[in-house]
Amino acid sequence: MNYLASETRYQNMPYRRLGRSGLKLPAISLGLWHNFGENRAYSTSRDMVLAAFDAGITHFDLANNYGPPPGAAESTFGRILAKDLKPYRDEIIVSSKAGWEMWPGPYGEWGSRKYLMASLDQSLQRMGLDYVDIFYSHRPDPDTPLEETMSALDAMVRQGKALYVGISSYTAEQTREASRILKELGTPCLIHQPSYSMFDRWIEGGLCDVLAGEGIGSIAFCPLAQGLLTSRYLNGVPLDSRAAAVDNPFLSTDKVEQRIAQINALNKVAEARGQTLAQMAIAWALLKVTSVIIGASQVAQIKENIIAVKNLEFSAAELQQIELILTT
Repeated sequence: MNYLASETRYQNMPYRRLGRSGLKLPAISLGLWHNFGENRAYSTSRDMVLAAFDAGITHFDLANNYGPPPGAAESTFGRILAKDLKPYRDEIIVSSKAGWEMWPGPYGEWGSRKYLMASLDQSLQRMGLDYVDIFYSHRPDPDTPLEETMSALDAMVRQGKALYVGISSYTAEQTREASRILKELGTPCLIHQPSYSMFDRWIEGGLCDVLAGEGIGSIAFCPLAQGLLTSRYLNGVPLDSRAAAVDNPFLSTDKVEQRIAQINALNKVAEARGQTLAQMAIAWALLKVTSVIIGASQVAQIKENIIAVKNLEFSAAELQQIELILTT
């Protein structure tokens, strides 16, 4: 059966302007990080992408190394685009990135012009696209001059392979300098993608001020702190959870146990607001950033998280209560 997008897809999702640009993103975007590769049935990945689009999520966030294995998420998304979403391409924002290790040898990671340009060409081929809407430098390169990395981003726009460019995980000072270089080249920096959540607030130490001053939008990854800010760990660490996995580099049993009291206290605040903990965590992050990227392994998670947009307001008392929990 041919896919037909929901006629009500734009009724409930708010769309927010990125800095001083003409582009808007949905308040919630879908990231295709670790659940859209060969570890997931194609039908499940397809169901999640189409459910997201039907709910008003028009932005799909990818990178060259997303999978597993690296490249697989872009290939999966390319299949979905070709089969189902091709008629809606002009309604969709597709973003990709390069910066982390992708292929062997000295030209397969970081921020050289050679690596970034080759990576974008490969991403376009995997997704079957002529251009991406946003392309990011995925991380700052300590050894490559920032001018080289930014000039590569500028060249992508001039070649018509990317409409906009951005950066990810750059410090406040690196962001200010990257923005200056891109402005001089004539391709403004559209967006910054940092990690940000109730448990990871580093952007409040100066980056938010730089973004506001430079007119750059922002989109947060890991707004649920690798699942900590969900109901998953209210009663400890389930044996089948991400934290219990011995090979998980992002979340451990120790990290969960250190946060259990805070997680339960925050959950009580969320319940008083009529939200799940995950929904409140998303709403809270949206106080500081333009959009948040959610991950998912099933359609139900997407549908639950999207409900967050129904209550994005916080009273002063609620914010004070949350702050007390986070700083105690």
